[in-house]
Amino acid sequence: MSDVLKGRGCAWEFEDGGLRITPEPGKASKLSMELGERFVPYDALADVVLEPGARGRVVLRVVPREGADPVTTVAAGQLQDSLDPYRLVLPAATETLAGQYADQMRAALSERGPAERFLIAGPSVPRGFKAWDGEAAFDGQAVSFTWLSPGASPAKLAAGDRRYPVTEIEGVDWHALEAATGSLRLRIRGHQALSNPNNDPASVVFGLGWGATHHSLPFAAAVLAAVQAAAS
Repeated sequence: MSDVLKGRGCAWEFEDGGLRITPEPGKASKLSMELGERFVPYDALADVVLEPGARGRVVLRVVPREGADPVTTVAAGQLQDSLDPYRLVLPAATETLAGQYADQMRAALSERGPAERFLIAGPSVPRGFKAWDGEAAFDGQAVSFTWLSPGASPAKLAAGDRRYPVTEIEGVDWHALEAATGSLRLRIRGHQALSNPNNDPASVVFGLGWGATHHSLPFAAAVLAAVQAAAS
């Protein structure tokens, strides 16, 4: 199986070992463009779904196994359908062809339960973005937070800029920007997280125009993938 199906903003190429997703510049969502081309092994998938879409379209969707993809793992169900990087919106006229591809992919699936490790590569590094209260940077080895005034709280400014090596990070909690709030929090080994991310020096806080999903989610997923790789 090595064919291409083009939908709204993306092309899916069906290869022998997996699915290659390539976003189309200027048409794909900002999140898909930030994630870039991705190879999704069939071993990483739990299901393949073909369903009706809006305005006479159909949607071909693949569902990664729990724990197989750093992006969906850190997103934790917070992504709207329009941002789901595993949905391909197609004209209704392609429903029969899409159904054939769906059947072929389902036949290639093996284990559908939780994965013991990530089977889909994390987003590329280095990465960085501006949050409301600081700049976040990740070079593949450590996460750095540089506080910005006046956004940062007095507690963060007093604590000073921070650098957290991947080997000290246990996990990443990402809360999507919603109603002008959201955050990215690192879980640091041996440290109890503060209840308020505004005062936690292992967190950056989002605000309107700061910490958008297409910047902060790939960042969080890249860190999470590196944390797992360092622990293996």
